[in-house]
Amino acid sequence: MDNGSYMLTRKCVLQEYEKMVKICCIGAGYVGGPTMAVIALKCPAVEVVVVDISVPRITAWNSEHLPIYEPGLDDVVKQCRGKNLFFSTDVEKHVREADIVFVSVNTPTKTRGLGAGKAADLTYWESAARMIADVSKSDKIVVEKSTVPVKTAEAIEKILTHNSKGIKFQILSNPEFLAEGTAIQDLFKPDRVLIGGRETSGGQKAIKTLKDVYAQWVPEENIITTNLWSAELSKLAANAFLAQRISSVNAMSALCEATGANVTQVAYAVGKDKRIGARFLNASVGFGGSCFQKDILSLVYICECNGLPEVAEYWKQVIKINDYQKTRFVNRVVASMFNTVSNKKIAILGFAFKKDTGDTRETPAIDVCKGLLGDQAVLSIYDPQVTEDQIQRDLSMKKFDWDHPLHLQPMSPTTVKQVGVVWSAYEATKDAHAVCILTEWDEFKTLDYQRIYDNMQKPAFVFDGRNVVDGEKLREIGFIVYSIGKPLDAWIKDMPALA
Repeated sequence: MDNGSYMLTRKCVLQEYEKMVKICCIGAGYVGGPTMAVIALKCPAVEVVVVDISVPRITAWNSEHLPIYEPGLDDVVKQCRGKNLFFSTDVEKHVREADIVFVSVNTPTKTRGLGAGKAADLTYWESAARMIADVSKSDKIVVEKSTVPVKTAEAIEKILTHNSKGIKFQILSNPEFLAEGTAIQDLFKPDRVLIGGRETSGGQKAIKTLKDVYAQWVPEENIITTNLWSAELSKLAANAFLAQRISSVNAMSALCEATGANVTQVAYAVGKDKRIGARFLNASVGFGGSCFQKDILSLVYICECNGLPEVAEYWKQVIKINDYQKTRFVNRVVASMFNTVSNKKIAILGFAFKKDTGDTRETPAIDVCKGLLGDQAVLSIYDPQVTEDQIQRDLSMKKFDWDHPLHLQPMSPTTVKQVGVVWSAYEATKDAHAVCILTEWDEFKTLDYQRIYDNMQKPAFVFDGRNVVDGEKLREIGFIVYSIGKPLDAWIKDMPALA
């Protein structure tokens, strides 16, 4: 589409929105908050209300200190808040008044019952659907924004239909494809917007309504429409493919260490193949975040339920390699330090699952820290965006507890006594025996490592789980250095880690 045609299309769309469309989003988290803020910014004729039952979270969205850190988010919210973007705890009122209701609630992995450890728990989704049916007085479009298993829309549709009281609901799937740290830019210029709906006249009309919202800033060729099931499965498939790439390069990193190859060089050579590309080929201590593991587990469960055990087993391996990489890192640390870290201070630089976010969900740092604590290490943790309370919660909660709403998580997690949280990398590393770099924050590349070395116990170790430091320069200073997938120091070769 040329620029003139695009502007004409956009003008027509704007004319259709002279009557203010009302959007309500249930869930003020990492997806709902930023997505609705950008819709409000790009669609001034649309009223957007983000609702959540968590009073502290909504209070934070209405304050100068937003509840999540995302580059560019503050500016977007400040431009729209109080104009056509609102945050409220009055869930029922705004759902009742909305034309379009996005549902962006938690879909944690089940911890008990049928499918425990793999299947998605749709308790919060079902509760939201029943509430929508109960309070609605007019026809609505209900949009799945949470990542959900295939056929969830069908289940939600049944709940709404059987409780409709004559009101018509159309269900759409509109999965998010945001990368934390670049979410605002991803929303401004998305690779694609995917909308799935029923192949009926009502379903197609609902698809057009939502498409018209996005068309106010997204070129039409980037808006893909499918049936419901394809949209739901596309999200799971996208995350599975991305996680698979990370596990593939991490598997190669172990082989590189065993053979003396350099995983960075191997990944570069592989990535130059246009059929493969260079994205997501950085070896690391493992992947994290709210989606990858959860979505693959859900995919595994769906495959098993549909009689596809070989396919399920294939995707399980992606998670197994990720777990192996974290365990391998811990074993390397312990083995290199005379096979014990008991009562030794270890500095942990970075706790978020990636740079430019404060999100710690499924961060590999949790398993690495727990592994070191299991050998009685004393940890001093520094991350520029993660609070002490969050770190203590993460290290004391059970697996999958993080994905439940905050008010349903343990209220007063037990403080891990062997863990200290500080607000400087230099404080974290003072008198430490070793430094573990677990998040690729840019500031870790430019620290004064001579100063750090001078204030550490000797021998001083650096275990770089993100390949962010120059190993040779650190060796010149006097450090013993381990970098994921890089040729091993003689010292580390002499103290092999057991699998």
